[in-house]
Amino acid sequence: MTINNNQKQEPNLSALPRNTAVPLYQLIQDSIIQKIRSGEWGKGEKVPSENTLVEDLGVSRMTINRALRELTQRGYLERVHGVGTFVAEPPRHASLIEIQDIADEIRAQGKNHHADIWHIQAEQAHGDVAERMEVKPGTEVFHIVMLHFQNDVPIQLEERWVNPSMAPEFLTADFSATTPTQYLINLYRPDEMEHIVRAILPDEEMQEMLAIPSTEPCLRLSRRTWKNGAVVTLADFTYPSTRYDLGARYATNN
Repeated sequence: MTINNNQKQEPNLSALPRNTAVPLYQLIQDSIIQKIRSGEWGKGEKVPSENTLVEDLGVSRMTINRALRELTQRGYLERVHGVGTFVAEPPRHASLIEIQDIADEIRAQGKNHHADIWHIQAEQAHGDVAERMEVKPGTEVFHIVMLHFQNDVPIQLEERWVNPSMAPEFLTADFSATTPTQYLINLYRPDEMEHIVRAILPDEEMQEMLAIPSTEPCLRLSRRTWKNGAVVTLADFTYPSTRYDLGARYATNN
């Protein structure tokens, strides 16, 4: 990363709106992203320190830390130990769909999230799973099936396989306090990511878990992430089409 040392003073953020249900950390993220995309904050430019942001915005250090940490994980910022936080170099390729945590999406709308674990264990990968995980058949992987609820209505069925060498303590994680997505994001910032979206009809098990009729189509988002050339995780997210939609908004380089 090239650090820009020519600025005379640190850039600052405008006051945040308080009459909204959107979490403060997300408002801070949106403001920073807007300044980066507009070019107001150029690559390599140092962003305000946590102390400065706490004082200027009147929010807690925990809120500021979460906003900056997640923007770093998403590639917008880069932290240099002992120096500060800087605007990161723009990625070569921009994903149309970012890694989003379903719990954060639900809470951002002012609604309640909870999840039930239906299955979690170590098992051998075979067939399609082994191929998609890019491992030999019989290789051990971690497997979890979770059902996520929005205000007690099932909204996402998550089936995920995890490379044990990348997340050795995955099976003992407290998924009542976090989600598998957030747990893995906290461990790794992926080098590469793949999203495939398709329409499917639910099988009997999906119908029961999602509480939908056999005639209701579902959206299936399949995601793979890589770190150092190895697949970290493979996840299939299934959504009832009447309860969820997928979309993205992103800046174009003109």
